[in-house]
Amino acid sequence: MPIMNTSAPSPASDARLAVQAALSGAAVVRAMYGTSLARVDKGAGDFATAADLAAEEAILDVLRRARPGDAVTGEESGRGGTEGAARRWLVDPLCGTLNYAVRTMLAGVNVALRMDGSTTAAATADPFNEEVFWTDGDGNGGSWLRDAEGTDHPLSPSAASRLVDVNLDPPYPNAPGFTAARLLATPGFAERFRPRVVSTTLAVAWVAAGRRAAYVTDGDLRDSVHFAAGIALCRAAGCVVTGLRGEPALSGPDGLVVAADAETHAVLLDLVREVRDQG
Repeated sequence: MPIMNTSAPSPASDARLAVQAALSGAAVVRAMYGTSLARVDKGAGDFATAADLAAEEAILDVLRRARPGDAVTGEESGRGGTEGAARRWLVDPLCGTLNYAVRTMLAGVNVALRMDGSTTAAATADPFNEEVFWTDGDGNGGSWLRDAEGTDHPLSPSAASRLVDVNLDPPYPNAPGFTAARLLATPGFAERFRPRVVSTTLAVAWVAAGRRAAYVTDGDLRDSVHFAAGIALCRAAGCVVTGLRGEPALSGPDGLVVAADAETHAVLLDLVREVRDQG
C-alpha cells in the first residue's frame, strides 16, 4: 500500500517512509555489489562510488514523492529545500563505502527525519542481511528490527557480548587529548571489553539490537547524516547516549558514547576520562 502524503504526517507514517526509503537504497547497494564501480574523489582520501550516488537518488526519489515539501540533506548531494525548514531528512546512502568498494559486506543505509531538534523517525538498513532497524521516536517511540520476511521484532539492548565497536577513522577533533586508538590501549578497556572495528554506523544500530555492548567515536556529529538514525534507534531502545564527556549527544564537537546500559556507559566514560588525563 503506498504511503500517502498529508499536510501533517504522523510519526508512524514518517517511520514507515523512513523504512521504505532505506530499503530502496539498500536494494540498490545490494544489486550493485561486486560490480566495477566508478569512484568520485571527495578529498582527504574519501570517495564515493557509483553505488553511493545511485542509492541516494533512489532514497531521495521515495522521499520527494511522499514529502515534496520537506528539506533533505544527502551525503552526496548536500542540502536541499528551504534553509531552516521544520522538517529535514538526513540521508547516508552507503555508510561503509570503503568496505563496500573492496567487496566486504559491512555497510549500512541511514535515513532519519529531524524535526524541531529531534529525530522523529529513523531507519538503518543492512543491505546484505536484508534487515532494517527502525524507530518512530527519538527516545519516546518504539524501536524494532524488521527481518527479511517483513516481521518486526522489538529491539533489546544488552551488554552481554562485551563487544565495543570503536570508530578509528579521522578526523580526530579531540586529539591529542583523546583518540579512540588510545582508548583501546588502556588496561581497563582490555580487562572489561573486546574491541571491534567494522567501519560503518550499522554498528550503532547493533547496540540497540544487543549485538554490541557499546559504540565509541570522536567527531562533531551535529546533524550528521551518518549518526542521526543510529542515535535515534539507541535512544528509543533505552540505551545510554552521550558525548565523550557525558554531555548530551549531538550538542557539540565531542563525539559519542552509546552503551546498552548505564553500567557499561559509566565504565567507558571513566576510561575516556583516563585517556584525557594522560593527555
